[in-house]
Amino acid sequence: MGILWTIIIGFIAGVIAKFIVPGRNEPSGFILTTILGIIGAFVASYLGQAVGWYSAGEGAGLIGAIVGAVIILFVWGAVAGRRA
Repeated sequence: MGILWTIIIGFIAGVIAKFIVPGRNEPSGFILTTILGIIGAFVASYLGQAVGWYSAGEGAGLIGAIVGAVIILFVWGAVAGRRA
């Protein structure tokens, strides 16, 4: 159930992060933005557990997932900017 919850939170975080970080090099598709948000939620969960903010098996909350998704979107923009 924890992974499903992380995917749902990641979906919401991806949509919110897209509004926070608009840009030319950002992913334009809804599905790609959602996938990056889900990856951001998993990154936030992993980093939060590594730092000690979350216990083992506990996922990131909405704010942590949004921060993770924003970080992933910045990385995406940097990589896509170098290719262009």
